[in-house]
Amino acid sequence: MTPEEQESMPRALPEDGLYPIRTVSAETGVNPVTLRAWERRYNLLEPQRTPKGHRLYTREQIDTIRRVVELLDRGIAISQVKPLLASGEASEAPEESAAPAHVQDIWGPLVRDLLSAVAAFDDDALDRLYGEVLSLYPVDTVTSKLTIPVLETLGARWKAESTGIAEEHFLNAYLRNRLGARFHHLSKDRHAPRLVAACFPGEQHETGLLLFCLSAAARGYGVIYLGANMPLEELPAVAERTDAVAVILSATARPRPALLNEQLPDLVHQLRVPLFVGGRAACRHEKQIAAAGAVSVGTEIPDAIRIIEERTPR
Repeated sequence: MTPEEQESMPRALPEDGLYPIRTVSAETGVNPVTLRAWERRYNLLEPQRTPKGHRLYTREQIDTIRRVVELLDRGIAISQVKPLLASGEASEAPEESAAPAHVQDIWGPLVRDLLSAVAAFDDDALDRLYGEVLSLYPVDTVTSKLTIPVLETLGARWKAESTGIAEEHFLNAYLRNRLGARFHHLSKDRHAPRLVAACFPGEQHETGLLLFCLSAAARGYGVIYLGANMPLEELPAVAERTDAVAVILSATARPRPALLNEQLPDLVHQLRVPLFVGGRAACRHEKQIAAAGAVSVGTEIPDAIRIIEERTPR
């Protein structure tokens, strides 16, 4: 195990008011690799060190990390964040405002670059682009500013272009491999609270669930990913065997009435942990999901994770 892997493992706090990198990552959603990159490449943070070299962060530094995330969500490049923080301009602007006029929004060009790579069916270009942005930006920011806009663009234009369907399939297959490998890497902590994640029976669209799992892993959860078209009757045994704190189901297509009215209540009855349902179908059938005893978490990943955090032990 490398020193950085050891640093990312959970550990007791050496003294009050200092937090190890794994705790900071779970609290802010910024993974340890990205926090180290911000420190080394941009000098945004100067954590204290234990005698063995492990990073320790103050509460003030955690607040700074959250402010950095807010700036990134406004389209500001990580390389431009430190001058804004130093000038005080960042703290004067409301969180929901756009980037300052003199600061260039980076996400528009990245979306165009990603669409170009997809149109060329160039997985090497996709790897370079995703590898760079995922090392420098929080996964929630990459998802909302890059991945989802690209998926929406492809979904809107597939009827008008001869290779539109092939492009959408190409990107979804790439994301399934790339993001799946990444969240498996993030989910190595055996002490992390575990989530069992699967798609409804008959549901083949798993990209949204993968994006959720990647965000959950960045927040410190261990993820047991079961993928598309999962029989519901097998989930209670999986949850019990893995000591999961919750089960997450994803549904985009319209589910069969029997699934919502019979199978879902049966699953809730058998589970010893909460059941959450996300995706477009969860929004359309929120009342039926609630009547079954499950919780609809909608389509927004940060909101879904907040709801799960509020209802499960950490």
